[in-house]
Amino acid sequence: MERSKDWIDEAEGDVEHAKSDVAGGYYNWACFSAHQSAEKAVKAVFQKIGAEAWGHSVADLLKELSLKFQIPDEHMNGALELDKAYIPTRYPNAHPSGSPRRKYTKEEGERLLRYAEKIVKFCSSLLSQI
Repeated sequence: MERSKDWIDEAEGDVEHAKSDVAGGYYNWACFSAHQSAEKAVKAVFQKIGAEAWGHSVADLLKELSLKFQIPDEHMNGALELDKAYIPTRYPNAHPSGSPRRKYTKEEGERLLRYAEKIVKFCSSLLSQI
């Protein structure tokens, strides 16, 4: 069953979650939510074309999609930074000391949110063309 609309809807919800996290000062969670948003948006495109999307790396998923679609460098670069927020935003042992909630800044949260918003918009555009 093709569920790209569900995936993109969830991606858009994760963007809203990231905005709320930034506003609330939960910058590590804003970064993680931004990652999740971009991942789900890219997986929506995989759903739409009937392909299997495996893994959690937004950059790897976009690289795979680049075999079928032109992916702007801006999105690939954003994806590389978003991928760095997948694990260390949540687990203290990903850092030499301190908890993740003390390791992220408002600027990082806002930057990753912008990357995610651009990737979601791009994927939504692809979905409307397929």
